[in-house]
Amino acid sequence: QAQLAESGGGLVQAGGSLKLSCGASGRILRIFDMRWYRQAPGNERKLVATISKNGETNYDEAVKGRFIISRDDAKNSAHLQMNNLNLDDTGVYYCNANVLTKLDQTHRVLDVWGQGTLVTVSV
Repeated sequence: QAQLAESGGGLVQAGGSLKLSCGASGRILRIFDMRWYRQAPGNERKLVATISKNGETNYDEAVKGRFIISRDDAKNSAHLQMNNLNLDDTGVYYCNANVLTKLDQTHRVLDVWGQGTLVTVSV
């Protein structure tokens, strides 16, 4: 199996910055797309940023120009640099990835989620 673990969340003032990290572990052969989702209080989980195996990135319009997603395949990790944070960025941030693993002699692509890390932006 494979697991993801996020870190880097916390309390920050509006206009500040935070960098989230996501580390993958377990029986990993390859990681394809990696994504960051955000779930604000009372709202559905929403895709914030995606980075492909080739490094192509996509962002939600609400964070474009402020957030930067990156990955380090040597360390099986991804990061989300968040700048100029505002109150609407508050929420639990989840890392998600499509991971190629081998289970019972069979190659499988798993959709793996982390447990989330809380980001709170204050005035």
